[in-house]
Amino acid sequence: MKAKTLTLAAFAAAISMAHADEKIILTQFDLSDAASDRGQVRVGAKFDGNSMVVNGKWLWGGHKTSLGMHANSRLTLDLGEGALRFDADYVVDDKGGDGLAHFQMLLDGKIAADSGPVRRSDGVKHFSVDLRGAKKLTLKVLDGGDGIEGDHGDWFNIDIAYEDGKFPPGDVRSISPRQLGILTPKSGPEPRINGPSVFGARPGNPVIYRLPVTGERPMELSARCLPEGLKFDSATQVLSGSVDKRGDYEIVFSAKNAKGSAERSLTLKVGDKICLTPAMGWNSWNAFGEGVSAEKVKAAADALVTSGLADHGWNYINIDDCWQNNQDNPKKRASIDADFVGPARLTDGTIAANKRFPDMKALSEYVHGKGLKIGIYSSPGPYTCAGHTGSFGHEAQDAKTFADWGFDYLKYDWCTYWQKQFGQGVWKTMPPYWLMGRALAHQKRDIVFSLCEYGLETPGLWGNLVHGHSWRISGDVLDIWESVAEAIECMKPLFPYSRPGSFNDPDMLCVGPVRFNDFKGTRLAPNEQYTHISLWALVASPLMIGCDLTKIDEFTLSLLTNDEVLEIDQDPLGLGAGCVAAGDNWEIWARPLCDGSIAAGLYNMSPREQTIVMDMEALGMECKWRVRDVWRQADIGVFLGKYERAVPGHATHLVKFTPLKCGHMREGMDDIRDNAWRYVMKRDGAPAEMLK
Repeated sequence: MKAKTLTLAAFAAAISMAHADEKIILTQFDLSDAASDRGQVRVGAKFDGNSMVVNGKWLWGGHKTSLGMHANSRLTLDLGEGALRFDADYVVDDKGGDGLAHFQMLLDGKIAADSGPVRRSDGVKHFSVDLRGAKKLTLKVLDGGDGIEGDHGDWFNIDIAYEDGKFPPGDVRSISPRQLGILTPKSGPEPRINGPSVFGARPGNPVIYRLPVTGERPMELSARCLPEGLKFDSATQVLSGSVDKRGDYEIVFSAKNAKGSAERSLTLKVGDKICLTPAMGWNSWNAFGEGVSAEKVKAAADALVTSGLADHGWNYINIDDCWQNNQDNPKKRASIDADFVGPARLTDGTIAANKRFPDMKALSEYVHGKGLKIGIYSSPGPYTCAGHTGSFGHEAQDAKTFADWGFDYLKYDWCTYWQKQFGQGVWKTMPPYWLMGRALAHQKRDIVFSLCEYGLETPGLWGNLVHGHSWRISGDVLDIWESVAEAIECMKPLFPYSRPGSFNDPDMLCVGPVRFNDFKGTRLAPNEQYTHISLWALVASPLMIGCDLTKIDEFTLSLLTNDEVLEIDQDPLGLGAGCVAAGDNWEIWARPLCDGSIAAGLYNMSPREQTIVMDMEALGMECKWRVRDVWRQADIGVFLGKYERAVPGHATHLVKFTPLKCGHMREGMDDIRDNAWRYVMKRDGAPAEMLK
């Protein structure tokens, strides 16, 4: 097989399609059959654990489609059934100097592609090989004939295509064929009022709240007990205005159609706190990345309403990175989209939007016209993560600009602030967020402040001190199982920081048609998607949809419109779940709810189906409790002492325990999460005397 040379632009492009429906990643294979004369064969990094560097560019391995090797080394993969094609780029890493390496690919022990000796100066090359009928695939990096020194071999953009319905042997769909389908019942024709039971606003600031209500139209809507300064438009379902006087106001909404009627209260708390429940909405990054535009944002707002998502409580439309210009970045790409060329700021210092966003105020008015709220993005550094204009040195001015434009939410992403950082520990990360948080708090507009510093210095400890309402707890979550599982693991010690107005954020949702997979649907298996949504709801996370809403499918809609699942996330206690029990590849996460019930997730970490037993008595749940399957919205029965369930591979069984007359938590326990305190303490080596 003759190797062909690619340009730098080609290797830096997005990964091409691997499966007719999704891209295959290396961690879907058993990677244990590997050997190396130096270091290790590594996914997403060089043989020595450092980052891959090609032609001066850092090669990000987060997509699990890159492989670092060093002569002499090999990796053999069991392909299973249905493999069609292998594609990969390869090169001698910059750190290899003048090393002479030799790349080979073998099928069932026979050479199928051979590079011959290559040096770094030969540039990026490519293998493309037909896999039909092959069972074993072996990748090798060998000595090119001058010894192994400097033979740093990088493989990247590794794609392995499979027939429709076929997956690698390590994929959960191969190991555990029982994948959950649509579990959420269809909304009934009778009215149902959804959304949170509590809403926060500051005195005198504009209120905008779209009443989420499902049911057959036409429908009569009304509101009573409105405080002075508010009005409710029954045609648009929007509550608007402002309230000057501090206090709690119980507003009663009513809905009536030919099939029935419904009534529900919303407590409006006018005071210093906003974002009393986790924000729910849509974010542009996973959907469009650098391709975001005002027209796509408008289309997302339209789709949030027409799809019915808004009637289940989804209400934010958030613009992520790349609405600004990129011209002034000293590390800019060799070629910048012409739409991004322009001044960083206007002559008066106002941050400039790029050509794709000709009128920010008009855009916010468009979104507000649908009863929705709108968010924007910036960085405390001089540039954003994608190299666009940041807010460094202009915090107060940008906060005022965002408020004047009409924005209701700011995601503030660490990005290039490392260039300006000072201090140690939390004093390295707090100052830039304090500057912007203080500036936002002084605006005559309620702006939710979303901190994004990737959990570097445990922002749950100080996020609310800098006027933050949520904070990222880890790096970006991708639509692959390892990424979701890693975020869940990061959440274990963080439950104490969750409360109204202050929420841990494990990142955006990776369900539906996301750009990582060429909009062909998430790479997460159905079971994994149920775990993704269930755990995010349990920990009281902000819920930001990351897919193209104009292409959303029925299964994804069913995941996002289960009102009983969303009620757990939006519970007004705001107490995120902790891991209260764990065993062999399983965990139980639980949290208390405002009605005295307990929400729990029986989380199967194994790709194989297994029975998970919840020892209710050991967890302090005494006497009898009624158990409800939250996804199916159906009661299961009454249980005493233990509850068990067979849970499919990588799935989570989400249930709600409601105490019967005698049901209660054991005397001396604050709530079910006392067990999560002990779990983390034991994990971290607490003395036995402290675990009694």
